[in-house]
Amino acid sequence: MATETLHQHIEITPGLSGGKPRIAGHRITVENIVIWHERMGKSVDEIATEYDLTLADVYAALAYYFDHRAEIDQSLEESRTFVKTLRQQTSSKLSEKLQEQKQHGED
Repeated sequence: MATETLHQHIEITPGLSGGKPRIAGHRITVENIVIWHERMGKSVDEIATEYDLTLADVYAALAYYFDHRAEIDQSLEESRTFVKTLRQQTSSKLSEKLQEQKQHGED
């Protein structure tokens, strides 16, 4: 019965949200909930209110996370590594513009 309840709130659809587990009927992933709650310190009530979710949705996402913690933590780390690599390979438009302004100011 607990599994049925969890499945009512969490779904995985290939091609949607990268195939990651998400809140049923939303594009909000379990990873999003984890980041907001575990890493940013938002309460379950804040998340539910801010993103128009039920408390059951948010708790189901957290339950799913704790049941699949290693897999989701690995996915989060892979995403973090990807972003870090992308930032190293891609120049910042803001940095370029500031550098350009600095050079024009010195001329």
